[in-house]
Amino acid sequence: MNKSIFYHAGCPVCVSAEQEILNLIAPSNVEVIHLGESPSQITEAEKYGVQSVPALVTPNGNVLHINFGASLKYLK
Repeated sequence: MNKSIFYHAGCPVCVSAEQEILNLIAPSNVEVIHLGESPSQITEAEKYGVQSVPALVTPNGNVLHINFGASLKYLK
C-alpha cells in the first residue's frame, strides 16, 4: 500500500479527525473513505484490522484507532 487510508463514518468526531489527519499528512498521501456512504468498503477495512472509526491505516499496514466514534459492527 502506498497511501494511508482514513476510514470514518461522517459523525462529528470523524469529521474533526479527518481534518486533523489532512493537516498532518498531505491529502495526496491519504485516501479518505466514508463508510456511511461506501458500506461496501467495510469488509476491506475489517481485513486491515479496523475495529472502529475513525481509524487510519498506515502504508505499513498498521491501524491507528483515533478516539472511539463507532464500532464497525454498527455500520453494517
